Amino acid sequence: MKKPLEVIRLYAEHDYTLNGTLASRAGRDPGRPFMTYRDCSWSWGEFAHKVDAAARVLAARGIGKGDRMGVMARNCDGHVVLLFALARLGAIMVPVNPEFGVEEAKYVLHHAEVSAVAATQDTLDVAQKAAVGLKAPAWFVMLDHAGNDVPLLDDQIKAAPKACLPTDITGDATCLIVYTSGTTGFPKGAMHSQKSFVTGGEAFVQRVYLQDDDRVMIVLPLFHINAMFYSLAGTLAAGASMVIIPKFSASTFWQSVVDTGATEVNIIEAIGSILRTRPREEFRPGHKLTKVYGVRASMDETFKNDFKIPHRIGGYGMTEIPGVTCNPFDVENEGPQKLGSMGPVGRHPDPARPWAQCRVVDDEGRDVPDGEPGELWVKTPIIMQGYFRDPEQTANTFHDGWFKTGDLVKRDSDGYYYFISRKRDIIRRRGENIAAAELDRVVGEHPAVAEAGTIAVPSELGEDEIFVVCALKPGATVTAEDIAEWCLARLAPQKVPRFVAFVDELPHTPTHKIAKAQLRGDAALRARAVDLARLKK
Repeated sequence: MKKPLEVIRLYAEHDYTLNGTLASRAGRDPGRPFMTYRDCSWSWGEFAHKVDAAARVLAARGIGKGDRMGVMARNCDGHVVLLFALARLGAIMVPVNPEFGVEEAKYVLHHAEVSAVAATQDTLDVAQKAAVGLKAPAWFVMLDHAGNDVPLLDDQIKAAPKACLPTDITGDATCLIVYTSGTTGFPKGAMHSQKSFVTGGEAFVQRVYLQDDDRVMIVLPLFHINAMFYSLAGTLAAGASMVIIPKFSASTFWQSVVDTGATEVNIIEAIGSILRTRPREEFRPGHKLTKVYGVRASMDETFKNDFKIPHRIGGYGMTEIPGVTCNPFDVENEGPQKLGSMGPVGRHPDPARPWAQCRVVDDEGRDVPDGEPGELWVKTPIIMQGYFRDPEQTANTFHDGWFKTGDLVKRDSDGYYYFISRKRDIIRRRGENIAAAELDRVVGEHPAVAEAGTIAVPSELGEDEIFVVCALKPGATVTAEDIAEWCLARLAPQKVPRFVAFVDELPHTPTHKIAKAQLRGDAALRARAVDLARLKK
């Protein structure tokens, strides 16, 4: 296994633009495999040629430096082609969640003031309706089939006109605007430069020891920072190859792993929990996976013993600051892994490159001692350029150059960080601050529970009461009292939930996180919950 810096140094130095990095990787051996989607595959050289043609198509449509193009589609090859083609012109991709309705998509497309939109058959109608009223009518192009007088991108590429492409694009040029999930207020568009993207990929090579012959399977959505900055950028940095899966499917996941020959995949906690509870008949022991990024402590044993994954890695990052901390890769001299932690501050493959700094601070911005909870503040070279068209939110998010994450953590004496909760996901009960995430974890560890989501609900006496919503494993039965007893055996009495409800499955955001805003807004769910306080009377 090559060391991360050895992998990076397989390729010629470059200017930290996407085009320069692509040329560096393709130049080593253009015939090596780069990308597979459905039944189509492209080598590095073929992909570079396709990107050049796509850039000429876009340039002929008047797209240039600083212009923005929305991409509203499930994972497909078009995401990758357009990201590189737009970056070649100094233009910017705005990925849009394909599950959005008209109003949600309208906000993103109008706020970003896109001049073009790429869609698929299942998103075209919503995207066209959402684009009505833009200052300038958007040019539409299809990524799967031509239709409704909208041309197919591949057809346009085949007839790409001759054109001179710019040669003065730098790594500081913005290449992505990724909109946050918008759990509070309107979504914010985090802007990332080409250098940030490429550097993020190099950091991912360090985190998972990605090799030039690895095969990365992408199941997380390409409108999300994880798939973009870890899977895609990591593949680019390592000169590896990738397989794009349109959407995560629990029932076919392991078959896809075998069929694609994947050696690395990224997941998030919800996906890990789902796979852990799926019927074992779906598992395929002949897989080649050796590395899974995103495995949490509660599922580590399953991925190690049941799924036979030798390297399981977890870390911490946000849309604005991808890849800040990470548990060390389990090879000699990388340091110990501490299950349940976010790991220490990550690093670049080149030890001479400066990297992230982290502080844990109180409400006044003063550093707190190790072991004490506080908000995580970060400085890192992989950081957004700011929120698009939102200088006020940008200013509010920084303090003297430190990015304020809004996450409560604690650090141990070895420099490992532990997530406690989002500051806004704290439940105030009986004068104590209780992290909903702790309840999610503890209840989720019950043998009958597949997944749990904890929210605060108003108490008759002021402050909050704890409401836990549980989705059970197939065929399992459990009562609200059982859940309370489970918690009482593991937590302080004030952390035991008062309300418990059971559902077939919990709602999730498009990035597979529990949609707690939906739980909070479901009055019917609260009405049918078991009130354990009343049962005691």
